[in-house]
Amino acid sequence: MNTFLPGDNPNSPVGPAMVWTVAALVHAVADTLAARFSLCSVRGELSGFSRAASGHCYFSLKDFGGADAMVRCAMFRRAAGLLDFNPADGQQVQLRGRLVVYEPRGELQLVVESMQRCGEGALMEQFLRLKAKLQAQGLFDAARKRSLPRFPASVGVVTSLGAAALHDVTSALARRAPHVRVVVYPSLVQGPQAPAALAQALVLASQRREVDVLILCRGGGSLEDLWAFNDEGLVRAVVACSMPVVSGVGHETDVSLVDFAADLRAPTPTAAAEIVAPATRDLLDGLSAHAAHLQRAAHGQLDRHAQRLDRAALTLSRPVQAVRLSALKLQRLAQQMVTAQQRGRERALQQLQRLANRLQQTRQQQTVLQSHKLAHLATRLAASDPHQVLRRGYAWVSDRNGAAVQSVHAVALHQHLTAVWADGRAQVQVTQIETPDTPHKHNPVIP
Repeated sequence: MNTFLPGDNPNSPVGPAMVWTVAALVHAVADTLAARFSLCSVRGELSGFSRAASGHCYFSLKDFGGADAMVRCAMFRRAAGLLDFNPADGQQVQLRGRLVVYEPRGELQLVVESMQRCGEGALMEQFLRLKAKLQAQGLFDAARKRSLPRFPASVGVVTSLGAAALHDVTSALARRAPHVRVVVYPSLVQGPQAPAALAQALVLASQRREVDVLILCRGGGSLEDLWAFNDEGLVRAVVACSMPVVSGVGHETDVSLVDFAADLRAPTPTAAAEIVAPATRDLLDGLSAHAAHLQRAAHGQLDRHAQRLDRAALTLSRPVQAVRLSALKLQRLAQQMVTAQQRGRERALQQLQRLANRLQQTRQQQTVLQSHKLAHLATRLAASDPHQVLRRGYAWVSDRNGAAVQSVHAVALHQHLTAVWADGRAQVQVTQIETPDTPHKHNPVIP
């Protein structure tokens, strides 16, 4: 019901001045928004995101273009349960919902029906940052990766029970290697709970140790669909797994961090099954080829032994000829032995003669050398004879004990000495002692 103030003209072209109650105004604005923005999409940046115990989510959406604009949002439990990622502050998202007015506070509010991350640019940037971090920690090093068992008896598959990838893997294994036992470890493969579920399935497989190799797989999809396989916790669980892990996530062009951490990456889930289990038909063909080769070798060996047996039998059928041939062979061997002995004796005599000649030459050379050496020593001895020195006019002076006096400092005045020349000796008495530093003076001769 409209209310007109006194003096208002109801027929005025701009309409009368209308007075609203608060509730009526809020209802009118809400109706206008519902008619104009019954369903709209908006893009912005999350701020103040929180999830209540009831499961409802409350947050604000800021304009990421830099404008000072914000709208409050609410996402009820039913819509929040469909999220395939964990929203966080700062993420750029695209929301789809309807604009309403929250009547208790008269605030504009967007009731969100769906939420998606904006494009793959931000996700790819996050992907590259996490990849660089894990690579720097050595989680992707080729040196730590294990080789796959050549003939696995059992294969584990970690994926969703309803996934087409599980059917592809089991079909490929049943076709190629029906004898291989398949153990499925079911898990979510998409959504915010998927990384923890996948990691738990890997831990369970490691603890039970009932398979030889694990296949971690799911079908193809967008980067958002495969985002669970870029979780850091899942990557570490793959590295810590007690058996080799083969990654078969998405199509050949899809790449996830799990592919880098796995011991081997397969382009598709089907390819992963073909890699872990060789085809039984191929193995049987290989065994048949080996069996044929062994059979041919055995037949050849038997043929050669048969020929030897035939030759031996032929020899035994004519013993006289065999004895004659053996006698001739012995005669040749005896002649060869005699000839060899004669040649050996001749070589020994020649060697002995050569050694005797060398010995004689060596003795003659040694005699000449020793004669020269003796003559040289005699010459040196003669040169060292003190009598030769005395013949040149020198004298040898000794004390009463016959010890040589080698220095003027070893004599004293009036000491009796013996002087020896080449042709005799004389007893002398020291009457004067002179040294280079003693001034020359005449000492009287003591009778």
